[in-house]
Amino acid sequence: MTPLAAAANENLAEISNYLIYSSMAVYMLAFFAHIAEWTFGSRSKVGRTAAALTGADAAAAPAVQVRGKGGATAVLDRPKVTTRSAVGTRDVPDGPGAAGGTVQGDLYGRIAVSLTALAFLVEAAGVVARALSVERAPWGNMYEFSITFSTVAVGVYLVLLALKKNVGWLGLILVTTVLLDLGIAVTWLYTDSDQLVPALHSYWLWIHVSTAIFCGAVFYIGAAGAVLYLFRDSYESQLEAGRTPGRFRTSVLERLPSAASLDKFSYRINAAVFPLWTFTIIAGAIWAGDAWGRYWNWDPKEVWSFVTWVAYACYLHARATAGWKGRKAAYLALFAFACWIWNYYGVNILLSGKHSYAGV
Repeated sequence: MTPLAAAANENLAEISNYLIYSSMAVYMLAFFAHIAEWTFGSRSKVGRTAAALTGADAAAAPAVQVRGKGGATAVLDRPKVTTRSAVGTRDVPDGPGAAGGTVQGDLYGRIAVSLTALAFLVEAAGVVARALSVERAPWGNMYEFSITFSTVAVGVYLVLLALKKNVGWLGLILVTTVLLDLGIAVTWLYTDSDQLVPALHSYWLWIHVSTAIFCGAVFYIGAAGAVLYLFRDSYESQLEAGRTPGRFRTSVLERLPSAASLDKFSYRINAAVFPLWTFTIIAGAIWAGDAWGRYWNWDPKEVWSFVTWVAYACYLHARATAGWKGRKAAYLALFAFACWIWNYYGVNILLSGKHSYAGV
């Protein structure tokens, strides 16, 4: 490489770093906008009315009256939390969302989404600049993998929003974890731009690692749905048992989608990406055969990728055949995602193997 080319690459690396830090600043603004959305949404009359009608004090609440023409009134029965024939499911409508049906909350929600989209574009530009600085795929070490991972996760969220899917509840959690991911990346995982070892100079780097990043980002969204399902299911169970949840707990959880919706969302997300995770493992085996002469070496990264595959396969199999829904399925989905997280952080940092040549 000529001195001029080396200087150009160094400048691109600095630009990449600047863009990543800039995206973190914009994500922080989006975080505060999401906080404002949830704060003003907590004042929603819609949410308070729903709590009064379905909460433990519903029996003591006054009857709902509707005034018609000529001053006549009609008394409506209060809606109750009912249980469907399927065990563990309830006929509960989705909540009104983080904005709680308020104009001001909705305004801050729109600002938060706009800032998230802007941060996504800035971060994506940083990833592209990193790729240009190293003249290869920008995921040759943990730092590059992390910044690309968070970019893809936000991109998936924005695509779901564009498709009119009910994922607005994910915004605050997503922005918070993206900031955590980027903070870890720039603080502990940062690696200067450099070329890779010969084993990684293959078109399989683009195929295998890119699909692994995409699968991880989608698995993360599925895991977020499973976590919120557990909270919402506990909230609905308290209402069904006649207990009164705390004010803060009610204010937050009443605005989420129903437990049934969150359970279905998590299942569909994980089921949709599981075939691609299967392809990721197969692609890695083919690449290993080209690079090392063996398709499977029982390397820690290979073993834990397979363990993750088995965990998600068990989750999907239990849902499809044993009728596992609800909390048991959510716990299994979270265990599977924990395997993926361990395969990334734990295996890369604590264990050594053939995948350790890139360092962190």
